[in-house]
Amino acid sequence: MGKIFSINFSAAKGVPKEQAQKAVLVKHHGIKDDAHAGTQLRQVSLLPMESVRGQIAAAAAKNASVQIRPGIYAENLTTEGIDLAALKLGDKLRVGKTAVLQISKIGKECHKHCAIYHQVGDCIMPREGIFGEVLEGGEIAVGDPIELY
Repeated sequence: MGKIFSINFSAAKGVPKEQAQKAVLVKHHGIKDDAHAGTQLRQVSLLPMESVRGQIAAAAAKNASVQIRPGIYAENLTTEGIDLAALKLGDKLRVGKTAVLQISKIGKECHKHCAIYHQVGDCIMPREGIFGEVLEGGEIAVGDPIELY
């Protein structure tokens, strides 16, 4: 079992997301008030904090001026302690007490380098991010459990 390390959302696409302590997952929609909500296959994006930490170390080694943090790659949920890479399409995750996500997409196509890529010099979402559809909604909070359902 893992946990939600960070919840992130934004009103615009292509920008780093802001962190929040709580959010509402809306059935068949995504995170309430997030710019990416409503898309069929990419309602909620997930990225492991373990990968973000690797990027923090790489940026520090280069003395990069950009601050790598949860949400910088525009992921909605930064997770910790769950092997997202082992999940397959159709797998379900219980998030918090009531929410259920079904894995709908693994990785993402990056047709052109977005603002995040230009700020950071790399984007790990195409390689390490996954996406889910909200089958059951509910309120979620940082620290809530996330586990295979």
